[in-house]
Amino acid sequence: MRVVSMSGALREHVGKKDAKALRREDRVPCVMYGKGEQYLFSVEQTAFQRILFNPEPCFVNIDLGGVKHMAMLKDIDFHPVTEIVYHADFYELTDDKPIVMSIPVHTCGTSKGVMKGGKLVYKQKRVNVKALPAEMPSEVMLDITNLDVNQRIRVEDIATEKYCILNPKSSEVINIVSTRASATAAEEAAE
Repeated sequence: MRVVSMSGALREHVGKKDAKALRREDRVPCVMYGKGEQYLFSVEQTAFQRILFNPEPCFVNIDLGGVKHMAMLKDIDFHPVTEIVYHADFYELTDDKPIVMSIPVHTCGTSKGVMKGGKLVYKQKRVNVKALPAEMPSEVMLDITNLDVNQRIRVEDIATEKYCILNPKSSEVINIVSTRASATAAEEAAE
């Protein structure tokens, strides 16, 4: 799992006036919770670029006054007009408590159905995964080599040992759909 580092400054005052003053200084008011203690801090606006503009999921290593906390971005608010980050919530990770993250789905191999003219369709580009932080995958890799035309991979078909996929078991993740090219190739093979 990718880890992004951030440096934050603890907030002395809490409230609307303090939050507005921070935003004028291009800082984002943030809160971190999870291990019992709650931390109120602020981070530079530019620090969120490495998290928001990258499709890969990540953990965030937050440095607050020399003490490092491993966390994940739980919620984020944007300004409705300018779309700058307005507020962020972080969840502090513990080694023994499972978390839920949205993880991207990728494929490997070349499908038999695609070689016959079928089309690979992603029904779900991301799935919700529940795992311990140390076992959280950065991607769910699916081997599509044996998929033929009109075959699919459902959530129940994905074998996992270290994590659990929370999407409905019968929902499709990947499908090889029939196209005109695959239909004519099947007719020619039948003749």
